[in-house]
Amino acid sequence: MSYWISDNLDSFYRAVSAMGWWRVIIELLLIGIVVFWVIRFLQGTRGARMLKGIAVVLITLHLLVTFVGEAARLDRLVFLYEKFLLFASFALAVVFQPELRRGLMRLGETRLFRGFSDVITQDIEQLVESAVFLSRRKIGGLIAIEREVGLGGIAENGTLINADLSADLLDTIFWPNSPLHDLGVVVSQGRIAYAGVQFPLAESGETERELGSRHRAAVGMSQESDAVVLVVSEETGDISIAESGKLIRKLTPEALRGLLNDLLGGAGSERRLFQRRHLSASTPWT
Repeated sequence: MSYWISDNLDSFYRAVSAMGWWRVIIELLLIGIVVFWVIRFLQGTRGARMLKGIAVVLITLHLLVTFVGEAARLDRLVFLYEKFLLFASFALAVVFQPELRRGLMRLGETRLFRGFSDVITQDIEQLVESAVFLSRRKIGGLIAIEREVGLGGIAENGTLINADLSADLLDTIFWPNSPLHDLGVVVSQGRIAYAGVQFPLAESGETERELGSRHRAAVGMSQESDAVVLVVSEETGDISIAESGKLIRKLTPEALRGLLNDLLGGAGSERRLFQRRHLSASTPWT
């Protein structure tokens, strides 16, 4: 076994020397960038957990085939492993279909030349005012604020509004028994773009059991896009924010205003958001 490993290392060294170290370094850097982008893209989504499981299975199989199959000359095992990899490549396209769809949507709708902030302080105040109004009266609300990734593909099932963002209009939309009160609102570039939008739901295991479909929709939308989703509970009146698949619950009006300012690009928001996420790495959001 040791002789076989040494022989393979010598072969690897000769192959790298023949290709040129600079080419190998460039290729490794490109592979690293792709892997980093995939991990960052899947962070906070259902696909992240699946990717970890698949990576463990593939690494284990590769080690077994490499160190056992080839060393013991189990040619049939090596042959079946190669066929398995071919089948797995097609299976991955099916397993990660939601993530692939989300990626294509981002490529098609990302705005390359947007300013640093599309939501001004006045818009944030309108959102906070509406959230407080709904919270005090225990009226459910669900608002997705668009950032870099356009939400047109998800919102096309809703009703086009295209009106200036105002607390009064949001309160009217979510008022009980109004035609559009039960679903979500999409805010884009300081305007209420759509109402009555069916947001994608997160899986039931990804939210606490006490939370209903409105909170699952908020988390699901934040997983499918980079939107900031404001949700008001109909049962408790609690105000929450969903972002990157995480739910920040029981916000006061001051905390909501500060968080929206951080997430949507107010003065000094980039630094505060970095500090918030750095802290959340050791302390999970609740």
